Amino acid sequence: MSYTAYIEKDLESGMFIGMVPGLPGAHTFAGSIDELHEKLREVISLCLEQMSEEEIKGLPVFAGISQIEVAV
Repeated sequence: MSYTAYIEKDLESGMFIGMVPGLPGAHTFAGSIDELHEKLREVISLCLEQMSEEEIKGLPVFAGISQIEVAV
């Protein structure tokens, strides 16, 4: 099964921060994208282990990300 992660880079620390929207507790950080992917795999597995099959089936389905322009 695959999950979509939202990834940001913290400019101050240089760390990559990843989270899986809709999966409570599925967030982590790392110094590289490759390391972040591995850590996200681990945290997703741990989160899913704590959930019932019914809860997993009820997780929201990722629909996309949109950029919204706002005049400043």
